[in-house]
Amino acid sequence: MRQTANFRPVGLASMGLGHYAVINSVWDAARTLLHDWPVDDGEEYLEAVKACLDAIIGDLPPDNVRAAFIRAAQEAGIAVIEAAD
Repeated sequence: MRQTANFRPVGLASMGLGHYAVINSVWDAARTLLHDWPVDDGEEYLEAVKACLDAIIGDLPPDNVRAAFIRAAQEAGIAVIEAAD
């Protein structure tokens, strides 16, 4: 995997009652998807997990993981908070 697996931060709200998280790397995304995600059977969820694995072995850039992660959050009904460019 690349030395830097970071991407522009993604804020998540309502992962649990009153919970907020900031995800800014492939590792954070993978850990969140595997340990804290409210559903594990959605198509976008599975694509995001695959994207994390692909990035870890160096086959996918971190920004692609970020995009897949956001789609999975939207699928799961998790509010995504992004900073303006």
